[in-house]
Amino acid sequence: MKVFKTILKVIAGILALLIAVIGVTGVICKFIPGKKADYTMVTNPYITTDKALVSAHRSGKDIAPENTMLAFETCIESENFDVDIFEFDLHITKDGKLILLHDNTLDRTTDSETVFGKEGVIPSEKTYEELRELNFGADFCNQKGEYPYRNLEQDEIPDNLRAVLLEDVLDYLESNGGFDYIIEIKDSGELGEKAADELYRILKEKELLDNVVVGTFNNNVTKYMDEKYTDMMRSASITEAIVFYFATTLNLKLDEGTFKYKALQIPAKGYYVFALASERIINYAHKNDIAVQYWTVNDPEDVKELNELGADCIMSDDPDMAYDIING
Repeated sequence: MKVFKTILKVIAGILALLIAVIGVTGVICKFIPGKKADYTMVTNPYITTDKALVSAHRSGKDIAPENTMLAFETCIESENFDVDIFEFDLHITKDGKLILLHDNTLDRTTDSETVFGKEGVIPSEKTYEELRELNFGADFCNQKGEYPYRNLEQDEIPDNLRAVLLEDVLDYLESNGGFDYIIEIKDSGELGEKAADELYRILKEKELLDNVVVGTFNNNVTKYMDEKYTDMMRSASITEAIVFYFATTLNLKLDEGTFKYKALQIPAKGYYVFALASERIINYAHKNDIAVQYWTVNDPEDVKELNELGADCIMSDDPDMAYDIING
């Protein structure tokens, strides 16, 4: 029993020390901005020097059903705002195609349970044609609190609310002037690696490798891309972001090539005591030729603060609002 109590005390001491260290680093990041980068040395095309780029998160989920062609059309056709970067998510289907979807299952955003007769259906269990039966706007609630696309019969579902392929989205956007993209691979394991293969093939074929930053929360996919697709730009993994955070507070001078990623994609509010919305992080990232892109920023005051801090990109579910704040 004494040994057990001793072990608990040691663990508690380590945790207390860790919390204290994180707290100190949070204060440093928040109140000590650090030295700005020499922008004549910056080569990363995603680093900006005047104002943040506007990104439609999940293609603008507050103004249209997320990750649908309708959402892209809404952004493109708007006379009130412009989008610089489109952010969206990918899953691989049973027949090896890449469709846009954020969640692991189809339950939240579609009528999958009704159509397929069960909960928890995932894209890799169905072919693209089978997924085309679904209404991807079924649970969309607009800013008036209305559900305009709920309970549509099969023949009433418009084409722009059905499952959409990556290549169709890219073709549509490129035909409307061309954009940059933040694309997240949601699948893990072997499926994630297959998704990376297909994503690379499509981007290479369409000559869009330089216009895309690829992200994933799955370490095996990150490792796979580093080994196989060195010319595909990616964002930092969770582990890399944590290491970067502590390197920032210590202002470590690291060798060129230390960081394998070109963008740091982080939440504006941070997690717990981590101070992620800070000028110090942005300055240190820029000195290491890394762009800082914040998600998901839906509060106008947060958009304003991040833009003033020097953020490179602000991903918002409401790109109309973000555009007004940044360009106002």
